Amino acid sequence: MRIIIMDDEQSLRYTLSEIFTFAGWDPVAYPNGRAGIKGFLSHGADIILVDYHMPEMDGLETVRLIREKDQQIPILVLTVDERQEIADRFLDAGATDFALKPVKAPDLIARVQLHMRLLDMTKAVQASPKMQYEVFVTKGISKSTLSYIERYLTDCQQPTTVEQIAKELSLAVPTVYRYLTYLVQNGKVQSIPSYQKIGRPKNRYCWI
Repeated sequence: MRIIIMDDEQSLRYTLSEIFTFAGWDPVAYPNGRAGIKGFLSHGADIILVDYHMPEMDGLETVRLIREKDQQIPILVLTVDERQEIADRFLDAGATDFALKPVKAPDLIARVQLHMRLLDMTKAVQASPKMQYEVFVTKGISKSTLSYIERYLTDCQQPTTVEQIAKELSLAVPTVYRYLTYLVQNGKVQSIPSYQKIGRPKNRYCWI
């Protein structure tokens, strides 16, 4: 499996390359989005990691340009910024998920493996002549990831939190929150406030 890494920090490019090589994959690293996109268009890839803050072309514009060329390839955004508004902008641009810095090898490997499985599922469905399959349900919502979260929620015996879902499914919290918001708005999931002894209530989610 070929993985493209786009990050302006040399030490992180080295670390990620070592992690992926250890996992038995073929990493190729680029110092910015412009060089990374050129490499992707020339040689292809199975998954792409994009840093948020890069010179010449930032991560957001990089994601947009990649998605214009390929609707299916998983794009993971590397960032230290966990704000939901930033996540929403990236998901709208076509990002698949997030890998938060500092990077932890087991979490990153699990996340890459997950998105490759989801991509394989999408391709298998598309290959069936009896089925039509759209990659995205709506802007920022991937059909395969949505189905993955829906299956988990339908199997849950009790309401669960965003953090619990993210941990169990190897997805980033901002990604899970975006999909839960979509499911609540479409009447498939109920948001239940859970009042704590201290602080604001914490929402739990259950399939309706």
